[in-house]
Amino acid sequence: SKPRSTPCEPKPDIINSNSSQPLNVKYREVVGSLIYLMTCTRPDLSWTVTRLSQKLENPGPAEWVMLKHVLQYLKGSINCGLLYQKSVGGLSLIGHSDSDWASCLETRRSTTGYCFALHPGGPPVSWKSRKQPTVALSSCEAEYMALTECIQEALFLKMLLSDIITIREPIDIYGDNQGAISLVKNPIVSTRSKHIDIKHHFIRDHYVSKKIDVTHIGTS
Repeated sequence: SKPRSTPCEPKPDIINSNSSQPLNVKYREVVGSLIYLMTCTRPDLSWTVTRLSQKLENPGPAEWVMLKHVLQYLKGSINCGLLYQKSVGGLSLIGHSDSDWASCLETRRSTTGYCFALHPGGPPVSWKSRKQPTVALSSCEAEYMALTECIQEALFLKMLLSDIITIREPIDIYGDNQGAISLVKNPIVSTRSKHIDIKHHFIRDHYVSKKIDVTHIGTS
């Protein structure tokens, strides 16, 4: 097949009527193999595999097209992987957080994504892409919910690494949504943000105590 340069289309439309076909077992086998790759050495597959995993029970034609697209992408990037090497400038935990908004056409839930590295030019040591448990009413709220999961992971990694290396505080977290960053740094609740669940505001506590720092970074 012809190799592809991206894991999937920019905005894949995978909402369709279910199709009960005898190849469902083969679909689950292929997605299971992709999950293994995604977990071990290919974080670039995380978002796509997460979407494909939501249709394991009864995949339709659109999911099969998307699955074949991933396999074509793997053919063109078969030699890509994670390269770990000694850091000259020391180690520090760095995280990146992002989210789309209402990408699932069936539930209108957004998707959280984050990754962590131990120095600015290093490969990721932890990453995740998952559908958010509730519907976000704005892109700012979706990004704020993604920051919540990202900072939870940052605190866990800090605890895990504390016996091995000294983690500098505050931990740098980068995001591309100015509104979400303003919610973290500004404790004023506006009419546009008061509906956000209280549990997500624990970010502010860790920001005030200087355990984490949230910085804007361009989407590109």
